[in-house]
Amino acid sequence: MSLLVEARHRLGNFSVDAAFTSDGGVTALFGRSGSGKTSLINIIAGLMKPESGRVVLDGDIIADSERRIFTPVHRRRFGYVFQEARLFPHLSVASNLAYGRWFAGKQGKAADTTRIVEMLGISHLLERNPSALSGGERQRVAIGRALLAAPRLLLMDEPLAALDEARKAEILPYLERLRDDAGIPIVYVSHSVSEVARLAQRVVVLEDGRVKASGAAADVLSAPAATVATGRREAGVLLEGVVETHDTTHDLTTVRVGERLIRVPKIDLAPGHALRLHIAARDVMLATARPEGISALNVLEGTIVEMTPGENGSVDIRVDCGGTTIASRITSFSRDALQLHQGKPIHAIIKSVAIDH
Repeated sequence: MSLLVEARHRLGNFSVDAAFTSDGGVTALFGRSGSGKTSLINIIAGLMKPESGRVVLDGDIIADSERRIFTPVHRRRFGYVFQEARLFPHLSVASNLAYGRWFAGKQGKAADTTRIVEMLGISHLLERNPSALSGGERQRVAIGRALLAAPRLLLMDEPLAALDEARKAEILPYLERLRDDAGIPIVYVSHSVSEVARLAQRVVVLEDGRVKASGAAADVLSAPAATVATGRREAGVLLEGVVETHDTTHDLTTVRVGERLIRVPKIDLAPGHALRLHIAARDVMLATARPEGISALNVLEGTIVEMTPGENGSVDIRVDCGGTTIASRITSFSRDALQLHQGKPIHAIIKSVAIDH
């Protein structure tokens, strides 16, 4: 699957001038509120007609301003999941799903309904009305309805934004299953670094309607430019690793990332399973000598490769630990006290409990 999007459009004092490509999987449009994410996904959906631009899916020209092509929304065969589930309140879950299948026409099959219902874990909800569902359950039904329309592309506009943390934790595994099993390309809008780090293969960072950075998720979320979207509190690195071993006595898992081993709270994945670790820069301490008698389990030797002055007397430091880059945020006082400079050997110290996976 190949998706090409180019869009230029003015909305009052705000304008979108962005372009990106995707080769399938989950592509995240990532940025702070007001960065243009929803405007861009609405242009893809056909809910907004840009002043100029193109949308091309697998060589099929969906929209092209120069050629005066603009395929109506109902003929694009794109599924759309909004922040709110938007289910029909007077219909049961089964009837809401049947509505989506109706849009698929001859392509809709009873087998598809069974497969999607099982994939989303909603078989026990079929006879209920939306008012009897939790927020996470409603979103799963909304996703099922969109999938049953047999879409060529699934658009998701911050589908977890209206949910509390418990409901987000409930639905994220289903989104991972959707990514891995459904075989439908997804454009996923979010301002949450944890969601994007967990779900996306490719990330497009938007700022003021422009593309600030784009590429593989691990590369983009680990680059300094991503700080614009993540905010300084969540800025850090996204590492791709493999489960090495489990310590059942202490409920710990060792993950191999390049040449380094990192210990994290126990993960229920078999050795050899690939996963990602997000390490926030604010959770990484630095030491000029290997520390002893500390509770932190991860002490990684490395070399300072970059130092960037930050806000409020802070400094962002990037450390090369055997081919794996770790980011740390410290005060300028600590930088001067430790006499840090580019090329200096250093130890990056990371608490296991601070690492998200």
